[in-house]
Amino acid sequence: MMNFLAVIPARFASTRLEGKPLVDICGKPMIQWVYEKASEIFDVVYVATDDTRISDCVKGFGGKFVMTAGSHENGTTRCLEAWEKISAIENDTYQVIVNVQGDEPMVHTETLQHLKSCFADPKAEFATLILPVTNPDDLENESEVFVTIDKNKHALYFSRSVIPYVRGIPKREWIQHATIYKHIGIYGFTPKALQAFCNLKPSKLETCERLEQNRWLEAGNKVKTAITFYDSIPVDTPADLERVRHMMAKELFGA
Repeated sequence: MMNFLAVIPARFASTRLEGKPLVDICGKPMIQWVYEKASEIFDVVYVATDDTRISDCVKGFGGKFVMTAGSHENGTTRCLEAWEKISAIENDTYQVIVNVQGDEPMVHTETLQHLKSCFADPKAEFATLILPVTNPDDLENESEVFVTIDKNKHALYFSRSVIPYVRGIPKREWIQHATIYKHIGIYGFTPKALQAFCNLKPSKLETCERLEQNRWLEAGNKVKTAITFYDSIPVDTPADLERVRHMMAKELFGA
């Protein structure tokens, strides 16, 4: 049986919502919601942070954390440093490291299980999640990321443009003529793949799209995908926060 390590990268600094891991949502800090959901699915869960305000919060609710450098440009390299430190703390190297987004308190536990299932394929090294688009409004949302896949559910390409392009059909009708997937930004890596990814230089397609997963594809590697049917709403702005608070209060209390 494979052993999994879930790492939740958490930064205090954010241009649009400073200190967002600590914002209160229905009586708990956001990072605690994510931690508790990840703990239902994964063997070991750690928050990886560079800020003592976040580590103190995690310690306060009984979670595990590891301090990482403040110089990381993205959560993936922070996960690599965290894995190296956690392996020493726990005396275990882990077969899969999962990067769980710390700003998605509504992440569904079944979604995390879907990612876990990717590694039933012994050839899987790098995996992520995709969701079929059912709402045409998503096709107009510039914050969404779209992906095409092959018959084996390996990603072909990730784009901020809607793909595939359905020629000769009004855009809002595309989902009636093609299966369009959007990307859910949770990743799983084998240790070897995580190290290899972090050693690759940014690629042209990554730079164009501002999507780091294209770096792995452009280097000739595969990204295994699993289909989930649970959407998740990232908290990036004060407006996102209020929306998530309202939705979670309704879900928890019927408010």
